[in-house]
Amino acid sequence: MTHKPNIAYLMNTYPLTSTTFIRREIEAHERRGLRVTRYALRGRDGELVDPLDIAEIDRTHYILSGNAGGLVKAFFRELMTNMGGLLKALGPWRSLLKQARGGVIRHVAYLMEACYFRQRAAADHIDHVHVHFLTNSTAVAMLARIMGGPTYSATVHGPDELVDAPLLDFPAKIEHASFIAAITHFCKSQLIRFSSIQAADKIKIIHCGLDLSGFEATPPPDNQTLVCVGRLCPQKGQAQLPAAVAALKDEFPDMKLVLIGDGESRAVIEAEIARLGVGDRIEITGWMENAKVREVVKNARAFLLPSYAEGLPVVIMEALALGRPVISTYIAGIPELVDEGCGWIIPAGDGEALVRVMREALTASPENLRDLGAEGRRRIEDRHDVDKEAEKLGALFEDVVKRRKL
Repeated sequence: MTHKPNIAYLMNTYPLTSTTFIRREIEAHERRGLRVTRYALRGRDGELVDPLDIAEIDRTHYILSGNAGGLVKAFFRELMTNMGGLLKALGPWRSLLKQARGGVIRHVAYLMEACYFRQRAAADHIDHVHVHFLTNSTAVAMLARIMGGPTYSATVHGPDELVDAPLLDFPAKIEHASFIAAITHFCKSQLIRFSSIQAADKIKIIHCGLDLSGFEATPPPDNQTLVCVGRLCPQKGQAQLPAAVAALKDEFPDMKLVLIGDGESRAVIEAEIARLGVGDRIEITGWMENAKVREVVKNARAFLLPSYAEGLPVVIMEALALGRPVISTYIAGIPELVDEGCGWIIPAGDGEALVRVMREALTASPENLRDLGAEGRRRIEDRHDVDKEAEKLGALFEDVVKRRKL
């Protein structure tokens, strides 16, 4: 029997309501027989609502939270036992600091975290570490690798890390990585843009995936309910929705929009709802556990996400997996999944187009909605099955470890 490598996942903050896809990916690896050890720099920031996310807390080793003394000890231990590795990491560390244009204390913390993580990974017999997002957790994995720690890889999503790319030293993080996983072709193009064309072969397309056993596709109901799921923030564009609902409310007396989520834009959205007098048409539920979210989406005729900045939203995949047509925008990787075959796609920020496609969704026949939803489900089964994508990613892990041991 082939020995399965010991894999670590190193996250910045874990678990989070917004990163359930990472938990699903880890679980898919474990179903394949991989051992996955969870590490995070810090614990959750905010309340968790899903029991499966809550259960991850006790399975995760936290590097920074409540561990200042441990980090200091790890640094001096590295200085005494691995001075060569530590000195080797100082050049890349200075590059990180220079690209970030400041933040010395923060970057000193990254170096100490890297010392701690390298030592912990050695004690836990970790063969390879995987990171999501090319941010501070990847900096820690990179520095630990340079000091003699395990090989690493990273999945890149966007939009925030791509917006901040000039500050995050993408070239160094990509250079020292065994490979980089991009969730879309758009994402890959941006990674090449911020590094070099020579990095192209190192960047692999690995989609975010869903555990489809938890997503039963059903025909959309014949009602006037639309649903939007996501953090309430400027990037998602939800502040545009009250005006669209106000434009349609007289035409569709039974129309309802459900906003699931919370965030910094909630007050702005609530002010727009009050200003436009659509409080009886729009409900903001706050965060809900995943099973309840799925039920709300299944009780809507279509899903809506008018984003201004994205990677490829997992909530769009979830809506399509449930058989719901999607209304969204020509942003980043969204057009790689959504088009007229499974919903409606419009320019971001175009209020008139948003009203038009919401009207089309509200007047579409049951047969049309069913056909759009069925095509969306087919695309998810083909491209975003978490077990299929985890198998691709796991094969890359195994190849890296095999080559390292030769």
